[in-house]
Amino acid sequence: MATTDETWMERALDLARVAELEHGEVPVGAVLVDSSGALIAEAGNRCISEHDPTAHAEIVALRLAGRATRNYRLPGSTLYVTLEPCAMCAMAMIHARVQRVVFAATDPKTGAAGSVFDLLVDPRHNHRVAVTAGVLAEPASQMLSAFFRRRRRESAN
Repeated sequence: MATTDETWMERALDLARVAELEHGEVPVGAVLVDSSGALIAEAGNRCISEHDPTAHAEIVALRLAGRATRNYRLPGSTLYVTLEPCAMCAMAMIHARVQRVVFAATDPKTGAAGSVFDLLVDPRHNHRVAVTAGVLAEPASQMLSAFFRRRRRESAN
């Protein structure tokens, strides 16, 4: 039986697939739920399609959640994302007062939830975000690796 974290991460993986297949994006998906476990917002990457370097799945989901709740603060919320958040996304979560982030694949180049930086739990911030890493990491990692393998092949031709 799947845990709640796995169930929401499966939805984030679905969003990542849609981002790649329908929009040509790096396959990253994000789902934000409130403290009762109800969906607030969800998104896939939109950087390429919106010509916006800040349109990471997490940022888009946070923007949609702010509009849906009519609040820029999202206390008690959990953000599920298929790739370890970067510094930009980590700081947005801190400013939004997200309670917890659950991510699948680590990002050894720009990860800000422990891989390269550890921004979410840095004691210098006035808010810290609890981190759960590695939920459905294998399918997320495989999806990302396959995407970049195809990209390299296409650019070589």
